[in-house]
Amino acid sequence: MENDNRQAENDNRHGLASTKVRAGRRTYFLDIKANKYGNKYLVINESKHQMETDSYERHKIMIFEEDFDKFFNAFQEILLKYKELAEPQPDNI
Repeated sequence: MENDNRQAENDNRHGLASTKVRAGRRTYFLDIKANKYGNKYLVINESKHQMETDSYERHKIMIFEEDFDKFFNAFQEILLKYKELAEPQPDNI
């Protein structure tokens, strides 16, 4: 029991912010955490409900603080490209 309490304290101390996005059978969790040295990182978890087995398939990506700018710049770039591709294309007559 004491180990459980220590683990919960540890998780609360290092979890700085969290949000979730529900999308059908998938749920995305975005968490900002810090390691014991205070270095921050982003964790993106995907949890997908498997109806056949009533279980969950999970995937995790961790992005470390020193890579935030590169990651977010690339994310913005690909979102702009997505928007360009999603716009109706004029017919070439």
